[in-house]
Amino acid sequence: MIMEKSEIAEKEEEILKFWQENKIFEKSVEKPAGKEPVGNFVFYDGPPFATGLPHFGHLLPTSLKDVIPRYQTMRGKRVARRWGWDCHGLPIENLIEKELGLKNKKEIEQYGLELFNQKARESVLRYADEWKKIIPRMGRWVDMENDYKTMNPSYTERVWWVFKTLYDKGLVYEGYKSMHLCPRCETTLANFEVNQGYKDITDLSVYVKFELVDEPGTFLLAWTTTPWTLPGNVALVINEKIVYVKLKVENENLILAKNKLAEVLKEQKFEIIEEFTGDKLVGKKYKPLFDYYSSNRGSTLKDAQGRTSVSDAGWRIYSADFVNTEEGTGVVHIAPAFGEDDLKLGEEKKLPFIQHVARDGHFKPEVTDFAGLSVKPKSDDEKTRLEADIAVIKYLQAHNNYFDKKKITHSYPHCWRCDTPLLNYASSSWFIKVTDLKEKLLAENSKVNWIPEHIRDGRFGKWLEGARDWAVSRQRFWGAPLPIWRCVECKKIKVFSGIEDLKKSVKKSGNKYFVMRHGEAENNVLEILSSRYDNPHHLTDRGQEQVKDSAKKIKELGIDLIISSDFIRTRETAELVAKELGFDINQIIYDARLREVNHGDLNGQPIKFYDEYYRNGKKDFAESPPNGESYADVKKRMGGMLYDLEYKYENKKVLVITHESPVWLLFAASLGCNSLESFAVRPLNQYFFKNAEVRELSFIPLPHNHDYELDFHRPFIDEVKIICECGAEMKRIEDVFDVWFESGSMPYNEPSFPADFIAEGLDQTRGWFYSLLVLGVGLFEKSPYKNVIVNGLILAEDGQKMSKRLSNYPDLNLMINKYGADAIRFYLLSSPAVRAEDFSFSERGLGEVMRRVIMRLKNVLAFYELYDPVRSGEGTQQASTSNGMLDTWMTSRLNELNITLTSALDNYEIDQMGKPLDQFIDDLSTWFLRRSRERFKSDNAMVRATVIHTTRHILLTLAKLIAPIMPFMAEEIFQALRASSDAESVHLTAWPEAGQVDSNLLTQMSEVRKIVSLGLEARAQAGIKVRQPLNKLKVKSEGQSLAGFKDCPSDFLDLIKNEVNVKAVEFVEKLEKEVELDTQITPELKLEGEARDLMRALQDWRKEKNFDPKTKIKLQIRTDKRAQDLIKQFEAEIKRITLITEIKFVAENIGDKIVICDLEFVISSF
Repeated sequence: MIMEKSEIAEKEEEILKFWQENKIFEKSVEKPAGKEPVGNFVFYDGPPFATGLPHFGHLLPTSLKDVIPRYQTMRGKRVARRWGWDCHGLPIENLIEKELGLKNKKEIEQYGLELFNQKARESVLRYADEWKKIIPRMGRWVDMENDYKTMNPSYTERVWWVFKTLYDKGLVYEGYKSMHLCPRCETTLANFEVNQGYKDITDLSVYVKFELVDEPGTFLLAWTTTPWTLPGNVALVINEKIVYVKLKVENENLILAKNKLAEVLKEQKFEIIEEFTGDKLVGKKYKPLFDYYSSNRGSTLKDAQGRTSVSDAGWRIYSADFVNTEEGTGVVHIAPAFGEDDLKLGEEKKLPFIQHVARDGHFKPEVTDFAGLSVKPKSDDEKTRLEADIAVIKYLQAHNNYFDKKKITHSYPHCWRCDTPLLNYASSSWFIKVTDLKEKLLAENSKVNWIPEHIRDGRFGKWLEGARDWAVSRQRFWGAPLPIWRCVECKKIKVFSGIEDLKKSVKKSGNKYFVMRHGEAENNVLEILSSRYDNPHHLTDRGQEQVKDSAKKIKELGIDLIISSDFIRTRETAELVAKELGFDINQIIYDARLREVNHGDLNGQPIKFYDEYYRNGKKDFAESPPNGESYADVKKRMGGMLYDLEYKYENKKVLVITHESPVWLLFAASLGCNSLESFAVRPLNQYFFKNAEVRELSFIPLPHNHDYELDFHRPFIDEVKIICECGAEMKRIEDVFDVWFESGSMPYNEPSFPADFIAEGLDQTRGWFYSLLVLGVGLFEKSPYKNVIVNGLILAEDGQKMSKRLSNYPDLNLMINKYGADAIRFYLLSSPAVRAEDFSFSERGLGEVMRRVIMRLKNVLAFYELYDPVRSGEGTQQASTSNGMLDTWMTSRLNELNITLTSALDNYEIDQMGKPLDQFIDDLSTWFLRRSRERFKSDNAMVRATVIHTTRHILLTLAKLIAPIMPFMAEEIFQALRASSDAESVHLTAWPEAGQVDSNLLTQMSEVRKIVSLGLEARAQAGIKVRQPLNKLKVKSEGQSLAGFKDCPSDFLDLIKNEVNVKAVEFVEKLEKEVELDTQITPELKLEGEARDLMRALQDWRKEKNFDPKTKIKLQIRTDKRAQDLIKQFEAEIKRITLITEIKFVAENIGDKIVICDLEFVISSF
């Protein structure tokens, strides 16, 4: 779909091109504004996923992240801005599962972990190009080329470093806790993730009868909202202080809390047999509802910690303080595998631990009556969603354990990624001891400047107060792996901080590797490419001597193996070396993987052709010449050869003989280099190895992918072999990190800590803001950020979330092309969303901003350019600073605006900029410029020069003041007014210093405008147009400071008279209304009104005829005598206002007709 672009959008794109071609952003970072840089301003940018397209929700935070850095740059700070990509996590896994048609974790494992993760890697940046268009197009300055990716090895190393540091501080532990599990994703969620997915649902609750062993026919009545947990029941809990009753209901006895009788039994008839406190029930045994596990009572049952359950501990009644009568019956069923309180009680009493539901949310096979049923499936169909609960209830009914059921609507947690209902599920995980840090977290948070302020002690502070230990491990695939290895025998743990740390413990062969390039060969002398096996290029005499010399130098090494390329020149090299070393020539191993690069069709061509094609042409690492192979191909075979040697031999000294480029790529493979890193290994335009050169290759096996690049992802990291001190093998804990731990580690991938500023949405108070703070305090006992701006959601105009399905929002690109980025920025940055409130996006509101702000500024600039002496060719006229009232007032308004905006930006209160800017632009356009038009047209050169000088100063200063919020408009103004001595861009200029503010003058002008407004309102009520002069305006003097003017009242009075179009202004003490207008129109006033109507008509006619506003013309008019008399009476003013030099009355009826009241004119120029 081709979108038409407005002139505004086209101009912005022209400016964007100017920035990019002239590297203005890069220059602003390299040398901030001001005479001397004043240090660094540190900004952290939270990484987005690139698996989705940018949308309106991204525009506000990305604009916030641009405003503050631009401002700080203008204040002389160096602000590095580096883009990042969030690459890991379940959102991406879920996306790949959907694309591959995989339903669950088991199917991923069947598909293949390596293939699955490769698909995830390929998908990560699928929309990166779109982001790289939209973000710069919105005026955001950020380095998107030198970006960071959370999937890169260097980033993972920093994540490892963070974890290892916390581990060394005693802030990490492995624990078995009741957590929330997503059965579809088969992984647990952290508390702050759980809180992102609550929604109201309808569930079935059931009243269940548990029969006492020693009192057949007597049942304890318990209530549960999760019938599916009942097969895991191992105990009942009451409160020994609560009063219970035993009732006779029909032929059975029921026990429940006394104060729940009416609610539970409703209309049923009953007889109270006995009343007692709960302590009487403690220790009694009851019959299990199901026999799937109870039949195995005794030594075979374990508790949650893996200990043998206390004999006969299960299926008894216990007392606990958490039991109350707010809901239920005062009797709680306990299933330790499915509840926090349940698990704690189970551990305390060594109760049997029964996990009858698998991690995928289905009943296990041993639960024969319900095997395979999903206990909490994701479904919009209530029957499907409640199938397991219904099945359990039917079972209870069939076995006389059912009493009643009822539907309940309650808030239930769902997976924030896939929307599946979560299970409260006991699981093993690795935790950060957040509870140990709580007091320090609260103390550090109190020092942070939050915008809005209430977030600090409200939403975020309250969350910190209730924070629990953070489960940071996930039983998934696509993520940064935990750096934890456990010995299979002695169970000792090793945690690593990075690749260098890991290398110290990796199992090594004990081999030593030496690499040699063949001696000088005939193809080297000819400077041609020789890449075919059968090329007859032998060693030269000089080459043979080179080989012999090198062989003598390594003779003392005691080489055990010689492995060589099978080319003629390498064979000859290997044989010469073997002879010199006394090595059996027949023991030389020839490996085709060590051959020269296959140059394909370039074989036999001069080397310079290859250089031009590949090196100088900067061909991609993976690109090959026709019918040849790429550097990536060669690196793979060299890496494969090296790892084969490592795993095949032990404690050998190995000499590898090959060719120049393969040597380079062998070293690159040994280091785990990617393509860019491989090029960095080889000096630019130099050979990596000289002929017959020998070097030792220090090699330790690394986790690597099939391209022999360092890769920490599964399954590669799991293949790393580490031997424990006890001699047994250590296995890595297969979990990956919670993505929030990864994103929270972002600062430690940057050179500076802490950040001066960050900004994200309100949802990040339980996401990125939280993870950043926990890790910062855990590592350094310090908050990793000083100032935070929190934005709210951008909703559709109807107040709902923006939805493609509902089509309730306009196309993003269409809005940019229609209204421009600056209008969108101003609109969003001036909204309540800047203070964490939700905001409904309205195209009407955006259009209003474009008209009131952007178009007014453009009109002011266009008017100035019309009279700019440089552009008009008039030459410059020296002008001193004006002390005229209007210029002084406008300059004072500018200084006031400067102070306001500076304060807003210094305090990170971005929303405080919009209204003052809007009002100032209105003052500039509709008051200052309109009242100054005649001065621009004045015949007095000094008058013109003075108003031009004032306007230029105002526009240039305004351009700098709006640069952070409207960067395109600021640049447009600056480039239009820029002198050769000025900076290249407005964004390379210093923030302007504010001058003096004349508060009295501003107050007085405000009162003038108020009087004018009231006067015009009185005119409108009287039905008299403004062009019709009136005699007098009376103003109530009480409370009016203008009435007492002594210094220069005439300037203000003239303004009022001109604006309201009256001959006099009179301040009167006693007046019923604020103003009173003399509405009597005398003949003289009527004539003057007609003259003004004529002047307006003539100006409109000039526009219709496309006369340049500055062009003076001659006019001929055919009209009657009364109209001629009117023109003659006001001829001087008519000529001055309409730029007419001569008026001639004619008899010919040729030209355009104008009608003013009862007067008719036919006019034309001559």
